[in-house]
Amino acid sequence: MANLFKELTALSLDDEVYYVFSDDGSSDSSKETIQQLYSGRNFTILGDGINRGPGAAFNTGFLWILSHSKNATDVVVTLEADCTSDLSILKTMLTLNKLDFDLVLASVYAQGGGFDKTSLLRKIISSSANFMYRFLFGIKVLTISSFYRVYKTSLLRTISQRYNGSLIAESGFVSMLEILTKSILCKATIIEVPMLLQSHKRMGQSKMKILKTTYHYLRYLVRTKVKPQS
Repeated sequence: MANLFKELTALSLDDEVYYVFSDDGSSDSSKETIQQLYSGRNFTILGDGINRGPGAAFNTGFLWILSHSKNATDVVVTLEADCTSDLSILKTMLTLNKLDFDLVLASVYAQGGGFDKTSLLRKIISSSANFMYRFLFGIKVLTISSFYRVYKTSLLRTISQRYNGSLIAESGFVSMLEILTKSILCKATIIEVPMLLQSHKRMGQSKMKILKTTYHYLRYLVRTKVKPQS
């Protein structure tokens, strides 16, 4: 958490920044650490102490932002908290957003992206899942599951209105695929920026359980109503 704070606050951004932390029932001292580190900055911590998974945490965060955003040009940046997201590309992502892209994705699969260190099994599962969903749903983007994204609040409002006030229904990591497919159905303009996933910087163990996550992706595949894009 301290390393993420250093990286975030070292960024030189032109716009005002508000930090939103959606706590999905962490059992450590994350809340107290955030309050100490971000004292004097604009931030809020959401969550009721119950772990409902990353999808619920994202949904809570998005809905809070939509209810508090006062500027139509506000954007939402989401990223992994384990320091693996390359913040050096954030300015490029924000610039593309200002060029009228509704959703900007950091992509390890785009030309120039990749992994600096990860297991062969994880690479196989990740690339296979990406290929399967791109093929079955006609998704044109290369990275479907990364947390690291820039959303226009107008896109999030459109999704919320279309899906009865809820952006994400899935609780697990498949939630990132869910909101991506919903963005596509809402005719969002989407672009990818190549990123090197900095696995060597990961603080702590990854919470993604490979077999469980694979099951959730397959379950989502079976029951989703999303149709391939023409």
